Amino acid sequence: MSLPLGIRSNNPGNLRPGKQKWLGELNADPRGYCVFVSAEMGIRAMMKNLLTYQRKYGLRTVETIISRWAPGSENDTESYIRQVEAQTGIRRALPISLQNPDTLMALTKAIIRHENGKPPAGTEAWYTDETLHNAMAAALNG
Repeated sequence: MSLPLGIRSNNPGNLRPGKQKWLGELNADPRGYCVFVSAEMGIRAMMKNLLTYQRKYGLRTVETIISRWAPGSENDTESYIRQVEAQTGIRRALPISLQNPDTLMALTKAIIRHENGKPPAGTEAWYTDETLHNAMAAALNG
């Protein structure tokens, strides 16, 4: 079984390169997505990006965050929002704070699941709790 691109490139959020490289970003793959040195660095970048959505753009709901993360020009945004709602239990229009570690983790896990599909049989998630928590600590602290 071939792993999804986001998992193979340590970029489970399928981030595209920006004006500045993310910490741990190596290059872009042939499809134009970032490649990271480790899953932890890719997840950190993903979380930093989500935190920026709140701080810089004032996006405070699952609906507004996912609409920016996965615009309708490239995605079935409505389906994405519904899937994130179902996985997190957070209603689409409920104001959230991604400074809350539980909320940031839930949203991150839901995005990883949507972007990469179900993990292999016999596993509950693509990444260990340790990897996710290390990435979150790095995202929230620098």
